[in-house]
Amino acid sequence: MSDVEEAREEVQAFQKQVGTLREEIGRVIVGNREVVDGVITCVLAGSHALLEGVPGLGKTMLVRTLAEALALEFSRIQFTPDLMPADILGTVVVEETHGGPTTFEFRKGPVFANIVLADEVNRATPKTQSALLEAMQEHRVTIGRTTYQLEEPYFVLATQNPLEMEGTYPLPEAQLDRFFFKLVVPFPSREELHTIIDRTTTDQEVKVKPVLSREDVLGMQKLVRRVPVAKHVQDYAIRTVLATHPGNAEATELVKRFVRTGASPRGVQAVLLGAKIRALFAGRFAASIEDVRVSSLPALRHRILRSFEGEAEGVAEDTILQEILKKLPESKG
Repeated sequence: MSDVEEAREEVQAFQKQVGTLREEIGRVIVGNREVVDGVITCVLAGSHALLEGVPGLGKTMLVRTLAEALALEFSRIQFTPDLMPADILGTVVVEETHGGPTTFEFRKGPVFANIVLADEVNRATPKTQSALLEAMQEHRVTIGRTTYQLEEPYFVLATQNPLEMEGTYPLPEAQLDRFFFKLVVPFPSREELHTIIDRTTTDQEVKVKPVLSREDVLGMQKLVRRVPVAKHVQDYAIRTVLATHPGNAEATELVKRFVRTGASPRGVQAVLLGAKIRALFAGRFAASIEDVRVSSLPALRHRILRSFEGEAEGVAEDTILQEILKKLPESKG
């Protein structure tokens, strides 16, 4: 079998696995195909997702359903203003045995799981939110002088309420940058609401069954890394991110006026990995410029910081990014 035929078979198997996962999630989650694909993309990239939307849109249900369909260990952390870092990471306790020596034992917190749901993450203080940084970036936790490695695959899927809602704290920029995609969960349509009501106000009970194993997920992650990206496609992704910086030659008028800080190098990584996964979703073993365009919004919308003027005038990050993608030429001589 040639390398081309082998790659084609791997892509077809990948497509089939993703289709099976989508179908199983769709038995519980109504609509929101773009959000579901975005969460699956984060999982296959080996990174994390931030889901934003008002309460009641099914964000928590989506994460729980995904964990059940992947047969991975799942834990949920409900973020509240009084939550402390030790409540997330774990703590060292003193064990006293009758007549024996006193020992110290580390009791792991809920961060030690394959899929961690950080529910309403922006209701906790920045100090507690920052407790997730090492786990998200390096997949390990350090307590005192001891480092504990987290089992792969490892994902943090966080939900947050819009910042204008009462009792919320803005996430630290360093933590926002750790999220691969920021996905905005829309309000369901009239037809989708009918389906939701039919499923939730009757005696129907949907049981989600595992359709992919831990080994399947790790294998799919490896295939993603092998997808090639042409030099001109990679250059377009780099130029897109550079154009989010006000001082760059290709920055648009909106960027120069309303952006304080552009996206980080992690933004380029997210855009390109997202493009690779989108190509595999479509059955292709090479990423295109269109794949880069589609993955740019969820990968960059939380990585650009608006200026005071941008926030005061309510200019959305998506509006700024859409102008860049519209005006940026595909190639530069």
